[in-house]
Amino acid sequence: MVSEIEGLPEWILRSEKMKEFHRSNKKRLGTMWKWILRLGLSVFLYTTFIQWLSMMELWHPKRTNFHRSSCFDLDNTTTLTVFTGQADSSASIATVDTTTPSPLFLLPRRVYQSNGYLQVSCNGGLNQMRAAICDMVTIARYLNLTLILPELDKTSFWADTSDFADIFDADHFINSLRDQVRILKAVPRKFNRKIYETTFSMAPVSWSNENYYKKKILPLFRKHKVIHFKKTDARLANNNLPIEFQMLRCRVNFEALKFTSEIEALGKKLVSILQRRGSFVVLHLRYEMDMLAFSGCTHSCSNEEAEELTRMRYAYPWWKEKEIDSEAKRANGLCPFTPEETSLILEALGFTRDGQIYIASGEIYGGEKRLASLRSAYPNIVHKEMLLSSKELDPLLNHSTQMAALDYLVSVASDVFIPSYDGNMARVVEGHRRYSGYRKTINLNRKKVVRLLDQFNNKTISWAEFGYAIKTVHMHSMGRPKKRKVVVNKPKEEDYFYSNPHECIGG
Repeated sequence: MVSEIEGLPEWILRSEKMKEFHRSNKKRLGTMWKWILRLGLSVFLYTTFIQWLSMMELWHPKRTNFHRSSCFDLDNTTTLTVFTGQADSSASIATVDTTTPSPLFLLPRRVYQSNGYLQVSCNGGLNQMRAAICDMVTIARYLNLTLILPELDKTSFWADTSDFADIFDADHFINSLRDQVRILKAVPRKFNRKIYETTFSMAPVSWSNENYYKKKILPLFRKHKVIHFKKTDARLANNNLPIEFQMLRCRVNFEALKFTSEIEALGKKLVSILQRRGSFVVLHLRYEMDMLAFSGCTHSCSNEEAEELTRMRYAYPWWKEKEIDSEAKRANGLCPFTPEETSLILEALGFTRDGQIYIASGEIYGGEKRLASLRSAYPNIVHKEMLLSSKELDPLLNHSTQMAALDYLVSVASDVFIPSYDGNMARVVEGHRRYSGYRKTINLNRKKVVRLLDQFNNKTISWAEFGYAIKTVHMHSMGRPKKRKVVVNKPKEEDYFYSNPHECIGG
C-alpha cells in the first residue's frame, strides 16, 4: 500500500492528505462537541435538581434551625442553615461558613423574572435601619423584585453621611443572598433620566402582612417598574407571617448584614480588651440629648436644660409630639432612667462596686458631670473612647452610625446587657443575644421601677425592701426563651419580632 501511494501523482497525494486532515478535524470537533453537550447537560441537571428541591420544600416546608454561636467565637468554625431555591415561599437547605467575610463559594443565583426594581431609603438610627433592611429583602423576595442597595438616613438628628458600604460589607450582603433575591448597587442604565426624576415614591403601610404587599404593592410595580419606599421602619408585621418570611428576616439579620472588616476588627479589639479584664456588663444608657428632647423626659433636669430640650423638640417637625407632661410620661414608664437612678438600680440588682461596666451610648447629656454619681458607685466604668486610641477612632468620629456599630458588637458579646430604655438598639441587641444562646439581658420594668424609686427616695421603703422588690420584679426578665406576645390590631403593643425572633431559635 505504501508503495502504491508513493507511486501516485503528486496532485492525488495532496488530495488524499487533505481528506485525511479533514477527517482528523471532524473527529476532534466531534469529541469537543460531545464534551460541550456533557457539560451543558450537567449544568442543566444541577439547575433542575436545585429547582426540584425548592419545589419539594414549597409543598412540604420544613422548619429551619439556625446554629447559634457567639459573634466573636473565632476558634471554631460555625455554620448557619440558610435558604436556596426558586419558589416564592419555599427554601431548600445549604450551609454557609460564617467565620469568613464572604462565602467561600458563590451560592447558586436565583433565576426569576423580576417584577421591578425596589429602591429604599431607610429612616432612623443604625438598628432601626438594620431591621428595616431585613424587611425590605423579605418583601423583595416575596414579590420577585430586584432590590437596589439600601440608602441610609442622612437627614436625622445624627446627620451621618455614611453610606451602606461604609457600615456593612456590601459585597457579602449581595453575594450571601444571591440565591434569594437579586441585589444591585444602582438602578440599571437602561432607565433614562426621565424615569429617575419621576420615580413613584411611597411609604408602605406599617405592620403589614404578605397579603397587603401582594394585593396593593405588586400591581404598582407592574405599572411603574421602579418604586421608591421613602420609609422602611416597621413595614412588616411581627406575627402571623409565613415561616419562610421570618426565617429569611433572621438570615439577613444574622448572616448577611456583616459590618465592614474595619468595624468588625475594632469591635473584636474592644471585646478582647474587656474580656482580658474579666466579665463585663454593657449598660445602654439612653440619656442623650436627642432622646430626652424627643421623649420630653426632663425629670431631674434644670429649668435651663428643660427649655433647651423643648426648643430642640420643636426644631424637628417630624417629631410630632410637642407638648409633653414629663412627670406623667415618667410615671407610665416611658422615660429613660437618669444616671443617678441607674446607679441605684444596679446596686439593687446586686452588681458590685468592682464590676466592669461598659457604657454603650452617644454623648451623655450633661457629660461627665452627669455621670458623676454613677461613676462614684462604679469606678470601673469605661466606654470605647477610653479603650481605643484616637488614631483608631478618628475615622469614625463624625459618623455616629459607625460608632453605634462598635457599641452593637460589644453589647452582643457582653456577659450581661442592660438597656435603660426600650429603643431600637435595646430590642435588636436583645434579639441577637437570644439568638446567640439566650445570653442574659435584663429588661427593666420602668413603670414598676419608677414607683419603687420614688418610694425609696421618699423613705417609705427601706433599702432592703427596695432591693428585694427590684430583684423580684426582674426575676423573669432576663432574656429567657419565650414566644412573642400577640395583640390583635395593636402591633405596637406586641413583642417586637427583632427582639424575640423565636421562629429562628427553636426555644
